[in-house]
Amino acid sequence: MRTAPVARVLLDAPLPQLDRLLDYAIPAALEGDVVPGVRVRVPLRTAGRVVDAYVVELGEAVDPDRPLSEIDEVVSAVRVLPRPLYDLARRVSDRAAGSASDILRLAIPKRQVRVEKTWLARADAVEPAAPTAEQIAGAEQMLDVYPGLGDALQGGERIALDAPPRPGTTATGEQAAAWALLLAAAAARVLAGGRSAVLVAPDHRDLDQLDRALAPLIPADALVRVDAARTGAERYRGFLRTLEPAPSVVFGNRSAVYAPVSRLGMLAVWDDGDPLLDEPLAPYVHARDAALVRQELEGGALVFAGHTRTTDVERLVAVGWVRDVGPRRRESPRVVLSAAREGERPGVRVPSAAFAAAREALAHGPVLIQVARPGYSPVLVCGDCRQAARCLHCAGPLHTAARGRAPECRWCGRAAVAWRCGHCQGEKLRLASAGSTRTADEFGRAFPGVRVIVADGDHPVLHVDARPALIIATRGAEPVADGGYRAVVLLDGDRMLMADALRIGESCLRWWSNAAALAAPGAPVHLVGVAGQVARALATWNQAAYARAELASRAPLRMPPTARVAAVEGDVDAVERALEQLRTEVELPEGTVVGPVAVEPPDRPRGRAATRPGPAARALVLFDYAHGADVTASLRASVVQAALRTRRPARGGAPRNTLRVRVDVPDPEL
Repeated sequence: MRTAPVARVLLDAPLPQLDRLLDYAIPAALEGDVVPGVRVRVPLRTAGRVVDAYVVELGEAVDPDRPLSEIDEVVSAVRVLPRPLYDLARRVSDRAAGSASDILRLAIPKRQVRVEKTWLARADAVEPAAPTAEQIAGAEQMLDVYPGLGDALQGGERIALDAPPRPGTTATGEQAAAWALLLAAAAARVLAGGRSAVLVAPDHRDLDQLDRALAPLIPADALVRVDAARTGAERYRGFLRTLEPAPSVVFGNRSAVYAPVSRLGMLAVWDDGDPLLDEPLAPYVHARDAALVRQELEGGALVFAGHTRTTDVERLVAVGWVRDVGPRRRESPRVVLSAAREGERPGVRVPSAAFAAAREALAHGPVLIQVARPGYSPVLVCGDCRQAARCLHCAGPLHTAARGRAPECRWCGRAAVAWRCGHCQGEKLRLASAGSTRTADEFGRAFPGVRVIVADGDHPVLHVDARPALIIATRGAEPVADGGYRAVVLLDGDRMLMADALRIGESCLRWWSNAAALAAPGAPVHLVGVAGQVARALATWNQAAYARAELASRAPLRMPPTARVAAVEGDVDAVERALEQLRTEVELPEGTVVGPVAVEPPDRPRGRAATRPGPAARALVLFDYAHGADVTASLRASVVQAALRTRRPARGGAPRNTLRVRVDVPDPEL
């Protein structure tokens, strides 16, 4: 006698102990509706409620005599979880010691009933138009700049590209970055071959560049944009389009890496060093790592492109996992290491050479001035002893928001009235730094009659015309100029390099390189007040060599990415149990575990239902890539055990997580 099939579902729940497939009986009324991939609602006995879930597969009951709970209802007939997407979520979450449901929460948008009904009511999906022969010819011409790139895309290779550092023009005459035109040409070639392409970029500025570059090459019905600026209906409509069997081109931010397109032919990640590609939610998976896992599972070409080379990609090139594909003719901006001339005051913020270059360039078009921070004076110090000025109420740093404004505290917002230095009792304040607003004031007085445009977080500017203007922009907020900037001046480089971070050299090189790529061909790029290895890498436009040097310096210390780093944090007992279990299950060399050290316990919600947190600890685990699967499996098991050991608080409160694990910490610290 054949037993009735059961549905194996994955609950959409944050509890780590529920991160597995659970068997549910299929009631007779829902037979035929419960199929793999659909959303369902199922009872959860331990919680006494009904929760959302996804049907992953159908199978036979492991124990036919054991009674199973029945599926409550089928939410929708749309198969929103294809099997490849579940396999990707499972593999990525296991690599990061996390839950698959957390990955699916990023990949599958919230259901929009009206959009779904319209999509289901359509006739059979029409195959979208392919790029024309003229469009394909234009794409091939651009790809030919990189010998072997077309064959690498066709063969599904993993490649690293140094993007051309200049502005470009689309076939319709619109301005677009050359890197966006290159990725659009690759996507058009892949689509012409009947396969899909996914392009991942950090923020909306990069996506706008891709939009301009893709529009003339890709038919509108095959183009899907995925980003936070889309409405819920637009995101769900685009997601449903990716579920169709017809190939498509998807471009979006970090979550686009999970787009469930059919017949994946290329997955490209632009500027993987940007921290916006690092997911801030558990399990904290970087888009680069998710892309590597997906390419291994589904095939297709994998492209890492950028104006700089991160140490993560350079390590993959060094071990032979990614192949370096360079252009036939190397392009680079005209970088000038600008320093004070003889007779000038040492440490002057804008040397005469950079000032003269800006004045000369203003006769022909816009000039970009990059600064470190927004605002007027981000940092204030005591006028007598030069110690950092602190708020008298909360000890927060003081700053000045605008010219003539009273100093304010960044933490509590109070004005610094009757301020007195805590070190020398001085009463005078001194402006120790210049932000974008103060720099705009200074350049406005130096160049009377010239337009001055501030571009920062408070004043977003995406595009400027070709008329003469001074653009004062913070790092990463530089607008695109028609035809490119006639000169670029990079200020505050020495202050940027002073940040206390492992990857600050990489970050500065990326900020400066991306700004330099906005310059018109032949326009000067002045890097002010910086010398050393980072400055030489920018001047010679050899970012890959800098990445190799960084890898060599980090290897003896086993700092990422030469080794993987996991942070284990939580109650002291839970952390010690997790580390002891790790030492027992995985044979690791001496010095693998750093810590644990005492840390401040996280804030807990107030109320009767909240439990009082005990002493907290934090430890780092440094391990080789070969031990990755064993280490993450052990740490994940410890998280599950800690969750099972935690009792639910009285009066219906949520259980408190006593152990948290983050794998692949980019900038480890205790």
